[in-house]
Amino acid sequence: MKKELHIFFTALMFYTRIPCPKNIDHNPDYLNKASRYFPLIGWIVGGIAFVVFSFFQFLMTPELAVIIAMIASVLVTGAFHEDGFADVCDGFGGGWTKAKILLIMKDSAIGAYGAIGVVLLFLLKYQTLSFLVSKSDALTFQGHLMVFLLFISGHSLSRFAAISIVFTHEYSREDATSKSKPIAQNFSWREVVGAFFFGLLPLLFLMCFQWQLILVLLPIFVGRFFLSRYFQKWIDGYTGDCLGATQQVCEVLFYLSVIVIWKFI
Repeated sequence: MKKELHIFFTALMFYTRIPCPKNIDHNPDYLNKASRYFPLIGWIVGGIAFVVFSFFQFLMTPELAVIIAMIASVLVTGAFHEDGFADVCDGFGGGWTKAKILLIMKDSAIGAYGAIGVVLLFLLKYQTLSFLVSKSDALTFQGHLMVFLLFISGHSLSRFAAISIVFTHEYSREDATSKSKPIAQNFSWREVVGAFFFGLLPLLFLMCFQWQLILVLLPIFVGRFFLSRYFQKWIDGYTGDCLGATQQVCEVLFYLSVIVIWKFI
């Protein structure tokens, strides 16, 4: 139990800015095992975003509350995944060889592709979340619970889709000093089962409101499939930035999928 707590706090330290016990560090062995808790981190980030949204929707408009909730999620993670998304936009937008793409993604500066990509990403998140909140009638208890599960499911499922790439593809960089490389060293059935469990459980509760919401898995994993295939084609695998980009894209795909399901089913 003590070891599992250490692994969990390692995941919490690596993927968020939430303070952890002083004895927690980026031990490569624990960091590798921490992949099982990546979707669980989504519960925490999504839960914090929901609490912030719930508080501010009583003080102002739901649309402004959504924006503040988005800001909260970015602050909690330190824009960890958004930064990966921007780097992927820059790298694959401006590079035409594996070496060039990896070099651009390693550069801390953001370029035109990354800036445009992040702006469009946040616009999509804002519009989709605002629509979902308005349709859920978040001022009622049932609607409030549905919004909570939507926040949690979006974050957990997208992180599950991202970490699943680690289980099926090879890490691209040869640089041993990379922060994300320890995650890619090896994995056991515990990492796979843990990712499945924490990634899918919130959706199961959400399906109590509408069982057809299971259909969100299809676009998410189609998106995950084509992203991983694209990464494999150009850089022979994935990097930490690729995982961050996958998480962001799949989160938006989740919100869009729910909207489509509610419109046609």
